[in-house]
Amino acid sequence: MSRLLSKLAPIIHKRSVRSFSSSTTGPYLSLSLSAKPSSEGVLNIGEVVLYDPAKQELLNLTDKAIPEEIVTAKWIGASKGWSFFSDTQDRCVLITDSLNPWACKSNPKLLTLPPLNPLFSCQTDVIWNVAMSSCPDDDEDWVVGIKSLGDQVSFCRPRRDLRWTKFQTPFDHFPTSNLTYSKRDRKFYLPGPGGHHLLSYNLDFNKADQPEFHELQFRNFPESFKYDSELSEMFPSSCRTERFVESPTGDERFLVKWYAKGCLAYSSKITYETQRFMVFREEETTEGRFMCYTDDIGDLCIFVSKSEAFCVPASSYPGLKPNSIYFVGFGLGIYDLTTRDVSTFRAPKGALNQIVSPYWFPPASS
Repeated sequence: MSRLLSKLAPIIHKRSVRSFSSSTTGPYLSLSLSAKPSSEGVLNIGEVVLYDPAKQELLNLTDKAIPEEIVTAKWIGASKGWSFFSDTQDRCVLITDSLNPWACKSNPKLLTLPPLNPLFSCQTDVIWNVAMSSCPDDDEDWVVGIKSLGDQVSFCRPRRDLRWTKFQTPFDHFPTSNLTYSKRDRKFYLPGPGGHHLLSYNLDFNKADQPEFHELQFRNFPESFKYDSELSEMFPSSCRTERFVESPTGDERFLVKWYAKGCLAYSSKITYETQRFMVFREEETTEGRFMCYTDDIGDLCIFVSKSEAFCVPASSYPGLKPNSIYFVGFGLGIYDLTTRDVSTFRAPKGALNQIVSPYWFPPASS
């Protein structure tokens, strides 16, 4: 992780660390969290460091109250500006807005959900990703979805029922699929390997119901990419993952294929570096749903990490590169869909304290 974070991009301005002062932020990346016990013993006073890719600056949130419960908890995901943790003792799921720049500095919110229990033949020890239908304060029917590493998907409607409703994916093909929420359809989606099909879960989930199965068909697949992609998948040192992402207005949706190449590190372990992305725009026709290859998403930027993927218009946040993918996971950087080039970031020396798993967070405002 430290090697990954040592690659933060091209130029960091001399005023590379700044305190948060504006009324809104663009997308940002979580970098570090440090805290020391307070005299009251309930909240810790700490510092959160975030990275603003548009300004290429660090946001330094000082004197921030950090709930005692998350100081020793394991960070398991992020969605819509909220962070998810797992208590190391009772395995309860903790949700907090502590890393949101506009969360109450002295009294951050902390919500506690019951621990996840596995279905038969499944496991919940490793959480792959999380997704929410909305922010907790915005909707009485707020739904939390958690995808475990393996075949289990779990949902909870905390305002109405704290119990988890658990599903096992119908095929043994979804161990590392990433859950995402569609505001347009009011459904959670889970792409299958290769993106050839989707599973969808309605908000009125019922344990007796089965997820809806959607088979996807591809068009305009470039021949040059097709050969390279098929060749790379033949080698065990290469990998691929998929993200299903919706534009802010909900009028466009994309399937993102993320290819990474394995490299042998000095420790004799394989590390993965981003090789390429492929983007397919969803098109609904009378013949069905098609995913059409595109290297032009216009003014949009797509942000992918272990958190829920999202899009933002680059013109709304000067400094962002349009028609690009900002990624963290297989390295850290920007992929230009037009040129197919990857550029990386570089962080100021000594800027980071305690390294935490980095996630992209969507724009925040007061």
